[in-house]
Amino acid sequence: MCAVQGIYESSAHYSLLTTHPIRYIARRVETITLKTDTADLFAEAVAQAAAALRHGAVVALPTETVYGLAANALNESCVAKIFEAKDRPSENPIIVHVADETMARDCVAEWPAAAAALAKAFWPGPLSLVLLKAEVIPDNVTAGGETVGVRWPRHPLMQEVIRACRFPLAAPSANVANQVSPTTADHVAAQLDGRIPLIINGGAAEVGIESTVVEVVGDAVRVLRPGMISGEAIAAVCPDGADENETGVLKSPGQLPRHYAPNARLLVLTWADAEDLERQITYSRTPHDRMCVIAHNRIVSGTRFGRVSVFPNDPEAYARALYAELHECDAEGAELIVVEAVPEAAEWQGIADRLARAGG
Repeated sequence: MCAVQGIYESSAHYSLLTTHPIRYIARRVETITLKTDTADLFAEAVAQAAAALRHGAVVALPTETVYGLAANALNESCVAKIFEAKDRPSENPIIVHVADETMARDCVAEWPAAAAALAKAFWPGPLSLVLLKAEVIPDNVTAGGETVGVRWPRHPLMQEVIRACRFPLAAPSANVANQVSPTTADHVAAQLDGRIPLIINGGAAEVGIESTVVEVVGDAVRVLRPGMISGEAIAAVCPDGADENETGVLKSPGQLPRHYAPNARLLVLTWADAEDLERQITYSRTPHDRMCVIAHNRIVSGTRFGRVSVFPNDPEAYARALYAELHECDAEGAELIVVEAVPEAAEWQGIADRLARAGG
């Protein structure tokens, strides 16, 4: 049974096991952020996070992809707090994070050879595998479906917290549902301060966008959500493709038409020069000082736009910077974000997917 009933339970029923008791003020929780930039602070943060999770709380934790909002994946009541804190729709499943392959196998009903091959090639890392779920996984983790996504993250703090808890963690992105995912602890606090008790600051996310999600059906696979591990890389390990999903049940997060979206409207365009861009956006009637431009190839210098950012023409560096830039545009009060279309090459598929859904 979950030790804390709801995310706003009185602190008389719950406290962290060390120096930071949780205080609740007017039905809002006081959010504490812990640093990890020394060995002692790292160890303290792991202990605090594990204590909170064992007592049924939700905790924002760093991973190499984006920050996640974690709870005990084996407890339906604890998982429900994730949905409450994020305003997350119940039909959107959550990926389960594990500390090793053994824990992953305990979460699923079968472990085909294709799953073993993909795990060997890409774990720990930004790859989630969707398989038939084991009975121990609550229905709200899988949105009522028969499959569950599992991932072994490579971020050292996330790994240590899971080991300390001795149970897997359900952990979608630590933000309000459908908004831009957080890649820093500050991004988490900007959206979830007062909603969750604890944020662990593990620095900026290394990858910058969410994991690639692959469903494994026997020895065949299908990519449900592209990421920085490309479809080509997946096919090099498991060349057999599965038939399209026809169940109508979401098997992976990140499949809604509009997702990862900033407050500002986002357009993905291709332009020849600054004048061409000006012509294309004239119809928007947005004041230029309320427009932000993100370019990587066709640079628009000397314009009247409120913010112009030039990204590296490299997919890994681009992904690492993308969400942080979208957060900055929102913080500056942008009404329109114009993004130069990225290349169609396989290594850009995950970024193209995020931009398309952000503009959806």
